[in-house]
Amino acid sequence: MAKKRPQTKAKRPQLTDGQIPVVGAREPCPCGSGRRYKACHGRAAAHAVTELVHRPFEGLPGECDWVALRELVPAATAGLTLRDGLPEGVPSVTLATVLPMAWPALRRDDGSVLLGLQNDTSSGDLSRDLADTLRRALAADPGTPVQARRAPADGPRLQDLLAPEGAFEPVVHSGFEFWVPDPENATPDVTASLERANAAAIPTVRLSGVDSAYWCETPEKNHLRWVMPYPEEQLLDALARLHAAGRSSLGEGTRLVGSFRAHGLTVPVWDLPSGVGAEDVEKPAAEFAERLAAALDTDAPLTPDERRARGGLTNRQVTLS
Repeated sequence: MAKKRPQTKAKRPQLTDGQIPVVGAREPCPCGSGRRYKACHGRAAAHAVTELVHRPFEGLPGECDWVALRELVPAATAGLTLRDGLPEGVPSVTLATVLPMAWPALRRDDGSVLLGLQNDTSSGDLSRDLADTLRRALAADPGTPVQARRAPADGPRLQDLLAPEGAFEPVVHSGFEFWVPDPENATPDVTASLERANAAAIPTVRLSGVDSAYWCETPEKNHLRWVMPYPEEQLLDALARLHAAGRSSLGEGTRLVGSFRAHGLTVPVWDLPSGVGAEDVEKPAAEFAERLAAALDTDAPLTPDERRARGGLTNRQVTLS
């Protein structure tokens, strides 16, 4: 058997984790341990990059709406407030669900920044990936997109860059005209691209009477998808209580059909008749919110009917992320 490489006893400067430079996986670790980088500091770095953060938007204003814009809404924007203010030459920073060519971010000709949310990321921490993209977009030359890359494992997260008191108010659009400053005078290629993107977008409306609830229209039926901030087990118990009591619908012809699980939050979903629009569910949704609040405050054990209702809801739960 091959002998193990003896580890050096020589005195040498020891680097902290934050000072370890990136080297090849098979190269000696620069900390001086005598081991290969992948078996030394590289192991922790790789784990930090791949470890899944289940609630990447936790602590941000509007966490539920971040989840909705990431997973459910085709075309929307929201202004972002930076913790340290806007850099010189950057008049605004705007989050967008999708950008042209699936760019992670774009620095426009006027210096403003668009940050794309619905992109594949290279690590298990979506917040860190987006923060890295945002920092690079703020420093990019005007008129250039920002390309994807692997974010540093010790880089900042959105929670470090965005103001904790900043409002998060999504604006849902019927199409992607926000991509270009002057869509009416766009080139034929840009116009054709917008038409294709708009044709694929499902009509979506954000309700005004409750938080983070989104109505959408599909050919056969409409839906309400409502991102909720409550712990999953507590929310499922409350929904089961209402469902077993026949109080989980949003009116005649509507039905609570299950839920999504997305970025650590639960998203109940209702089927709606095709004739039921967003304005028709505003009042029923507000009334349901009151019933849900009361059910959430109940800690009595579930009855047999409620347990059966909970099992049905759990079986119809789909994990998005």
